[in-house]
Amino acid sequence: MSAPRGLSAEESEAWDRLAATVVPLHPLKPVQPRPAHEAQAPTAPEPAGKVRLPKVPKPAGVAPPAPAPPPRLDRGLDSHWDRRLKSGTLQPELTLDLHGHNLDAAYDRLMSGVAQARGMGARTILLITGKPRPVEAADRGSRRGAIRAKVLDWLAASNHHSAVAAVRRAHQRHGGDGALYIVLKRER
Repeated sequence: MSAPRGLSAEESEAWDRLAATVVPLHPLKPVQPRPAHEAQAPTAPEPAGKVRLPKVPKPAGVAPPAPAPPPRLDRGLDSHWDRRLKSGTLQPELTLDLHGHNLDAAYDRLMSGVAQARGMGARTILLITGKPRPVEAADRGSRRGAIRAKVLDWLAASNHHSAVAAVRRAHQRHGGDGALYIVLKRER
């Protein structure tokens, strides 16, 4: 195996030692040169430091893996859950009040509260956040409504994201716009 161009003698020797240890995953078919009339137009040179790898042909009959769906917090609830949430007949099994906390304390309380709810087998959490404010372009780390604005991001990025079935606005008797229901999946 020959060394890539532009290497010093020492680098070339190190490359040869490395190349001798490589075992191909599967044998590659030799590439046949294309006739001149089928040759591709010249492409722009690669940026420095970028290595172009040859394309490996895919075996026939094998479909490429489907891309993983993006993580979602609201996977939809059946009509029974929707009716209970909208009518306010749902009685949350755990209440977390984040109103008045700073962002760090609210995050810690939310994560420990969801862990506590999962540990005790609860399915519904009433999360009191305070009423939302119109979202502005800048990060709202210290203004009113900052906790409410970050709750979905915190849940989606946490290790609890797979346990959350839905996050919905609370019924008026449980706080309305100032609170959220977090519905957890049934533990198997």
